[in-house]
Amino acid sequence: MKPNYDAMTKTELRAYILENRHDVDAIEAFFQRRSPDADAILFPPPKTEEEWQQQLEIARPFLERRSKENE
Repeated sequence: MKPNYDAMTKTELRAYILENRHDVDAIEAFFQRRSPDADAILFPPPKTEEEWQQQLEIARPFLERRSKENE
């Protein structure tokens, strides 16, 4: 009998997948929960060094926050 993936938290489902890598249904359930654009920050390609630096300054706080969350 398969577990109820909907009842699992994202952390629980991820842990389950890491221990049951063969369970394709669990992997699909995990990816269905993902909202790819929810955390996306989109920038047009920079045309100048100045634009590159501006985009980097805008993105830096988000990158630092993500880095701390993943420690």
